[in-house]
Amino acid sequence: MEKEDLEALLEWDKKTYSHKTKEILEVLGVPHKVREGEFIIESPAFFACLNKELYNPELDVLQAVSTMAGFPVKAKCLYTVGVRMGRPEKSKYRVMSPPVHVLFPVGNRGGRTRNLVKAGHRPIEVEVVNLECPKCGEITYKRTCPSCGSVTELFKTCTNRSCTVDKIKTDYELCPACNLPLQLYSRKKLSVAQELEKTGEKVPEQVKGVIGMTSGYKFPEPVMKGILRAENKVYVFKDGTIRFDATDMPLTHFTSKEVGVSVEKLKELGYTTDYLGNPLTNEDQILELKVQDIVISQNAIKYLIRVTKFLDELLQKFYGLPCHYNVKTAEDLLGHLVVGLAPHTSAGVLGRIIGFVDAKVGYAHPFFHAAKRRNCDGDEDAIIMALDALLNFSQYYLPEKRGGKMDAPLVLTTKIDPREVDKEAHDLDIVSCYSLELYTSEFVSPSDIKVETVKERLGTPQQYYGFKFTHSNTDIAQGPSESAYKTLPAMKDKISAQFEIARRIRAVDIDDTAERLIKSHFLPDLIGNLRSFSKQTFRCVNCNKKYRRVPLVGKCTRCGGKIVLTIPRGSVEKYLSIVKDLVQTYDISDYVRQRIELVEKEIDLVFHETQQQLSLTDFI
Repeated sequence: MEKEDLEALLEWDKKTYSHKTKEILEVLGVPHKVREGEFIIESPAFFACLNKELYNPELDVLQAVSTMAGFPVKAKCLYTVGVRMGRPEKSKYRVMSPPVHVLFPVGNRGGRTRNLVKAGHRPIEVEVVNLECPKCGEITYKRTCPSCGSVTELFKTCTNRSCTVDKIKTDYELCPACNLPLQLYSRKKLSVAQELEKTGEKVPEQVKGVIGMTSGYKFPEPVMKGILRAENKVYVFKDGTIRFDATDMPLTHFTSKEVGVSVEKLKELGYTTDYLGNPLTNEDQILELKVQDIVISQNAIKYLIRVTKFLDELLQKFYGLPCHYNVKTAEDLLGHLVVGLAPHTSAGVLGRIIGFVDAKVGYAHPFFHAAKRRNCDGDEDAIIMALDALLNFSQYYLPEKRGGKMDAPLVLTTKIDPREVDKEAHDLDIVSCYSLELYTSEFVSPSDIKVETVKERLGTPQQYYGFKFTHSNTDIAQGPSESAYKTLPAMKDKISAQFEIARRIRAVDIDDTAERLIKSHFLPDLIGNLRSFSKQTFRCVNCNKKYRRVPLVGKCTRCGGKIVLTIPRGSVEKYLSIVKDLVQTYDISDYVRQRIELVEKEIDLVFHETQQQLSLTDFI
């Protein structure tokens, strides 16, 4: 509050309405009503702070108000925290682009969907791993010899196709004949139809594979896995696992009612007492979440049930083993193990499903998120059913490129040690209330106030349990189940809603917000898309073959299909109209305005539609 505002209140007659006075009251947070041109304020403490006779203009605002009130009046806050819009919530199964059922190469024979069924009409030639049976000598791409059932062994071939050396041991790096690099794969002719027939399964209409393997080994998955995934409508990721992604949310306490699980079932899962140590008897008692237990979104239930069905069928039909999950309902998922994994790491963390929540997020203990190298600020991570990771993950599938081993469960943390997780989680306070010192101390750093945190318990049994909290709640999923950012259909609608909120928040400089949005989001997007358009490739609509330039014949040289752009004009111009509206509506700096004008001119030059040349007769 400024001194001039305080002096305006002192001159005010305490009831007559004015717009300026109303603004001051709103800033101060004074409850009031307006009736027939007068304010109605029922707050003796507020009027006690406006004793004009005791006002000393030499003092600052807080000192002057305290003097007039006769008691100390403190600042509403000493520290402020700036916030920004984060990513919208997410809870959805992961698919590659385009979606894939099996990591099996079909080249361009499978059409745009890389369908194994379509590719099976005739033999295909693709790059797959070099394997040889040590007993019968058969060359194959399978880990088990199709003829005698022996475990096959890797061998290398020369990258020079005219080289006379056929099979080379894997400990060689260069060809002994021509001194060229060796590789663990070669082009082989395969009959996809035979592979599908050998499974003995009824093949769905579509079993989506890949054009080619991206790993250094080029090990393909067995087609049986693809058939079973297609039947159960689940999709594979690059490492052979099935993922479900969700936005991270921290959780330390919950009730039976909140996670949709009965008291009896929670007792079976090990929750026999509430956080105060009382026996668990009703659904409203507050329980302390175990460090490696997680609560998943309800919209994950159906997909995870299909995943468990796929895994059970895989055990039975491919490995000849009994079912493991036998999941029929949501309750059957409770107690089963999962692997939590962040996309920028290669270390999974073992977790256990203990409940469900009506929110599109994944709740877990701060230690669980920190063990994934996350700091719970709205990051998005995946869970994998533990058996899926054990059965189907393989390093042989990982891409041979920089970062290829990221977002893969190369190692697994089976027990979280709080001493080894990110230090940010150690600052979690675990008290039931804050000391009076926290509220009475002025102008001190929060770190100077003594509050018990996890850090003080590290290395003791109490580092895992006995945490308290200062404020309770009625439902951990209370609030909108889906943010407006996701429900609004178009970007223009999202921007309009964002700026409608910005207009209502006094702390927001709406012109600065508009300029920041243009500079950080829209301008880079427009410039980047324009650059991509100028460097784009062309593709065939039938076989998906890509070309750097359009062939002289004007059609695909492989199948004769139509050649089209890979980046359409609409993707370049999609935000231009929104940016122009923002520039016209808000006070944007000249520099940003000129940059937008230059980008618009470049777009016009690229997409300028030339007029048809006129002949002399057109002027007659």
